[in-house]
Amino acid sequence: MKALTALFILPLAALAADEESMTMAHAGISADQLNFFEKNIRPVLVEHCYKCHSSESEKIKGGLTLDTKQGSLLGGESGHPGITPGSLAESSIYEAMTWANDEMQMPPKNKLPADVVALFKQWIEMGAPDPRGQKAANASGGKREINMDEGRKHWSLVKPVKTSLPAVKTEGWVKTDMDAFILAGLEAQGLKPNRDADRATLIRRIAFDLTGLPPTPDEVKAFLADTSPDALKRVIDQYLDSPRYGERWGRHWLDVARYAESSGKEVNILYPHAWRYRDYVIDAFNRDKPYDQFLKEQIAGDLMKSENKRDQAEKIVATGFLAIGPKGHNNRDKRQFTMDVVDEQIDTVSQSMLGLTLACARCHDHKFDPVTQRDYYALAGIFMSSETLFGTYSQLQNANSSTLIELDRAAALPLALGHISSSEYVSLKTKYDEANATAQNIRDQVRSMSEDQRGQQNAQNFLRIRSSEDRAQAVKADLDLFEKDGTPRTLAMGVLDNERPMNSPILVRGDIKQPGDIVPRGLVEVLCAKGEPLNISQGSGRLDLAYFIASRDNPLTARVMVNRLWLKLMGSGIVATPDNFGVMGMKPSHPELLDHLAVTFMEKGWSVKQMIREIMLSRAYQMSSSYVAHNDAVDPENKLHWRMSQRRLDAEAIRDSMLAVAGSLNLYPVDGSPVARAGEGREGILNMAREMTKPVTHRSVYLPIIRDQVPEVLTVFDFPDASLVNGERDSTNVPSQSLFLMNNPQAISAADAFAQRLAKHEGTPLERLVYAYQLAFARAPKEQEMAAIKRFWFQFPQQVAGGKSTQEARDKSQAAALSAFCQSLIASAEFRYLN
Repeated sequence: MKALTALFILPLAALAADEESMTMAHAGISADQLNFFEKNIRPVLVEHCYKCHSSESEKIKGGLTLDTKQGSLLGGESGHPGITPGSLAESSIYEAMTWANDEMQMPPKNKLPADVVALFKQWIEMGAPDPRGQKAANASGGKREINMDEGRKHWSLVKPVKTSLPAVKTEGWVKTDMDAFILAGLEAQGLKPNRDADRATLIRRIAFDLTGLPPTPDEVKAFLADTSPDALKRVIDQYLDSPRYGERWGRHWLDVARYAESSGKEVNILYPHAWRYRDYVIDAFNRDKPYDQFLKEQIAGDLMKSENKRDQAEKIVATGFLAIGPKGHNNRDKRQFTMDVVDEQIDTVSQSMLGLTLACARCHDHKFDPVTQRDYYALAGIFMSSETLFGTYSQLQNANSSTLIELDRAAALPLALGHISSSEYVSLKTKYDEANATAQNIRDQVRSMSEDQRGQQNAQNFLRIRSSEDRAQAVKADLDLFEKDGTPRTLAMGVLDNERPMNSPILVRGDIKQPGDIVPRGLVEVLCAKGEPLNISQGSGRLDLAYFIASRDNPLTARVMVNRLWLKLMGSGIVATPDNFGVMGMKPSHPELLDHLAVTFMEKGWSVKQMIREIMLSRAYQMSSSYVAHNDAVDPENKLHWRMSQRRLDAEAIRDSMLAVAGSLNLYPVDGSPVARAGEGREGILNMAREMTKPVTHRSVYLPIIRDQVPEVLTVFDFPDASLVNGERDSTNVPSQSLFLMNNPQAISAADAFAQRLAKHEGTPLERLVYAYQLAFARAPKEQEMAAIKRFWFQFPQQVAGGKSTQEARDKSQAAALSAFCQSLIASAEFRYLN
């Protein structure tokens, strides 16, 4: 098999010159789908399939070629389609991979790992997106040459600069610099900006955008009454200063950081101390930690100078960013496990902070971007020179355990567990000693058996030993949470430097069994100036990498973050692919505006709060979302921002809003996480399954996030895959969401609590119903709605009472009517959408 068979033959100069046409060619494939194929599908095809099923095979077996999209779809001599997008049953390649058919097994000698087969299943079910052309990528025998000088000319790799504000014709509309860019773009297309939103709509929009919660009637009343010029700025600052702001915007970053409290993959192992990273992120946003500092701490906080013990501990907790990713703990090959962890770290760092898919260069030079395999393994050496500590214990299905980082008690960080008495600790220690002794006795019994006996009972003996050891390890996990005096230990996930840094070999096709040249630890060449030193000679290089990423000279970092802020506030990014600023990402709709925001962001000390405030004070942010036929005909996707995009609330905001209007939302931050108290191994997962059925009323950001076991209230409203970087969530409107709000016990309970809250409100029944509108929609009912409310209130209770005239019957019927009315508000489109 020839290495790197699937590489493109286009030189980067030609690729860059024609990137717009290439983007059009892949218009039907989203950036996430493209990344999925390049990271999970193409490398497997290259390594396991191309030797027998490509244009370069000495003999194409079965008439099947898999190095083109068309060949993969058509299949081979059997006459069955190779891949049928969306249908596993009609995809003969998938059937062969599963070895379900004795007559067709691929690869023929070694079955692919279950996780790889699962990725192909996921790929086919998502429609088998495939960016490859109709001809074999390397059929001519050439190899794509990467020209770094040309690569640095790609728009996102050129350092951002401020340009002069564009001239506009419409007088009096522009409030801020960014408005000038928006208006100029509209005028160039013959469009006019929408009217301003009314003030009630505006405060609801601001409240949700900054806190994820609806404004209270008193807040709305105060804002409507405040006619001073600074009224808008004052209400924005009010919400920015609220602790709720950090919970809202921290959750946005947790999406990007693929935050979760378990490993996911084939065997789900709990991470009991992941919650510390969650709390670090919330606190960082509340304190408006400069974004460049925020990034540096997450990559190399343990290596940075600190002001005191608490500051040191918080910086170490920040490195949990590198430790919380998904992992295949049951992988028996330690080297493969390590390289998979490193790959996941490179992928997360590059997408989240740089908007590049550097992990696509693991098996070959990047297909589209000016990134070489040498660049990838230069970064891999940095992460291989660091120890990732996630805190799991050896179990039958956990072949890769690790310790945690113990933080200084003087840092006085929060604890997830309470103290236990000395006697309780002794009891726990005794339980562990007994479990350990039992395991040792079983091992001794097996050793004392004759060779024939051991041979006959080999599997049984293994399970006896393993299960006894697992029980001992589970008790040890509980014991290790405490000091001898019963004080809880302050533990954290994170990363520390190894004593001896190491460089990585280039792995041919990403295969650990095929090491090539050793690559010095270093930085990505195309992001460095020509002739700038790339290699790192001292330490792991994480600190160098952190400063390299967070530098003002880095052309990507500020651009990527301001685009994320714009996306969350305006409904769509200036760059529509927030995690991919590479060649296959979308070009910015307003490039000068993006650069203006990026430079301003850095000039103002990388302050996220200041950047948010500036965007919100713009006329563009304050526009109405109302429909204008002419504008919509020219720009139906609102790429030019002629109006504010209507947005559906995300899962957390919907759940929190239900609790808020019901008056039952607990705003007190959670101490730790239930995961920290669940226990180790399979028992821990079962405990969490039971725990997650219990009703809780704290904010959704504090709900435990177990990969593949996310609460229904979140998944039904498009909670993202917590194993992937996610800068933009899907936003669907499907029947299952309405059914959830009508039938789910949580929604019904919220409606009942909402009704009870209204029943206690002073005033007439109709005044209470008007108050319900103010709570749910931040406005009073319109005239038609008021008429409908009156009809409902006078008819529905009578229908429920069924002609009974007793006071008890009337009270019950009115309570039922009020509850039904509240549920109708919660289930309405207006409740879960922002105008």
